[in-house]
Amino acid sequence: MTIDRIVMALAGSFVLISLLLAHFHSLYWLWFTALVGANLLQSAITGFCPSAKLMKALGVKPGCAFD
Repeated sequence: MTIDRIVMALAGSFVLISLLLAHFHSLYWLWFTALVGANLLQSAITGFCPSAKLMKALGVKPGCAFD
């Protein structure tokens, strides 16, 4: 699995988990959803993704999006 796929899976999982937590626990979890969305937008504009940098340092194979 490449960094690209892991980043997308991680972001999607965070969004779904935070939506479930907002529904069953507290609406304040929607702030986490907003944070994930803001990070996705920022990484699309700047090309910098903190989780991609971490995975690259751990030796995960890069894909075409995060070289």
